[in-house]
Amino acid sequence: MAEPQSGSKVEFLKNWGDGLTRWSERWIPDALVIVWILSIVTFILALIWGKTTPMGAVVAWGKGFWALLEFSMQMCLIMMTGYILACSPPVKKALDGLSAIPNPDKPAQAILAMALFSMITAWLNWGLSLIGSAMFALFLVRRNPKSDYRLLVAAAYLGLGCTWHSGLSGSATLLVNTPDNFLMKSKLLDATIPTSETIFTGFNIVLAIIIVVIVSALMMAMHPSEEKTYRVKPELLDKLKLYEPPERPTGKASPSEWMNWWPGFNIIVAAAGLIWLGAEVYKTGFVKAINLNNINLFFLMLGVLFHWRPWSFLKATEEAGRAVWGIVIQFPFYAGIFGLFKFTELATVATQAFVAISTPGTYLLIIYWYAGLLNYLIPSGGGEWAVTAPYLIPAAKQLGVSIPKTVVTYAWGDMLTDMIQPFWAIAMLAVAKLEFREIMGWLLLVFFVYFIVTSVAFLIYPMI
Repeated sequence: MAEPQSGSKVEFLKNWGDGLTRWSERWIPDALVIVWILSIVTFILALIWGKTTPMGAVVAWGKGFWALLEFSMQMCLIMMTGYILACSPPVKKALDGLSAIPNPDKPAQAILAMALFSMITAWLNWGLSLIGSAMFALFLVRRNPKSDYRLLVAAAYLGLGCTWHSGLSGSATLLVNTPDNFLMKSKLLDATIPTSETIFTGFNIVLAIIIVVIVSALMMAMHPSEEKTYRVKPELLDKLKLYEPPERPTGKASPSEWMNWWPGFNIIVAAAGLIWLGAEVYKTGFVKAINLNNINLFFLMLGVLFHWRPWSFLKATEEAGRAVWGIVIQFPFYAGIFGLFKFTELATVATQAFVAISTPGTYLLIIYWYAGLLNYLIPSGGGEWAVTAPYLIPAAKQLGVSIPKTVVTYAWGDMLTDMIQPFWAIAMLAVAKLEFREIMGWLLLVFFVYFIVTSVAFLIYPMI
């Protein structure tokens, strides 16, 4: 690659971003260690304000430990189905075709294409965006060598920081529309909240469009001049490898090999799943049908169909499985924290604290900032929602604030610091062969603009 440029108009932000990245790497441990630390802190808080004994706190923690198993599996499947779909031959062919649209002599066009792709696909499925954007960046850099590679990869991460939790795979918004979810079982919600009151509200859709337009324009404007552009050297370009499906064996196949490669199984399974899903949408209506289970089924069936043969699908699943281990091992501990809030008086105390510092007009803005701050420590939208819902929802009820608006506000707040949090960038950067500090400066400027625009929006939201 080219040497890093100096003296550019955003160099001070790059230096600041590099400092923040180094601080995070020095002081912020792995997400699993963070959830253990939070468990200990919550345990102590339960002893102080939860009106319980040490043994009572242990019992509460244990009662909650397995409360989120279904939710954990749903989160894993969102990640896996998006990953599997991104690795499929039709999607890769589509990405290759899309990468030919930008004019190679106008490098900012490639940045625009990357930003739009990342944010739009994240609205559809964040797992698809995370891996698909990394792959699209590699197709783009091959066809658009004049584009700044670091800015291109930064644009690939925008979906996780700007749009995902406002869209069709948002943890909080889909969970509250999923029948018998853990919030209903815990009596925090009396009924499901349809997506017509969260994802498909005018506020949510308009804000998402505004963010996509502003952030895309900002990314284009930040492209450096030709002499300061950070380009990929040919030797590194050869190392940027995309996932390749396994090759079909040649020669006479054994019965087991034939079955492993027979596309009929994929067609039958995908057809059955999509037919059932179509009947469900017809019966309940599109808006009510948009929940975690149905979204996962849809993307899973697309993955089965797009990989065409069982063995190709299985190998893509094996690859995707490497990305979900963190969710699998962390969510029981988030559930333990949920138990400490739910089965002691701690949730009541936290609720009263939020009521005390808020008014009906400021509550949404306060929880927006709070969710963003907490997200830097809990880089999981579903995990953070499990921890905070036991007191955010009751506080909203006491203040007379709309529960659907509270869910939407939390969803956007959870995204607030994602773009400056390296946790979810790990898989993408592994493909792109970059370090997070190399893209942090660009993302930091986007964060400031995003923060201002969205804060104004959530100050206005209670009045809508």
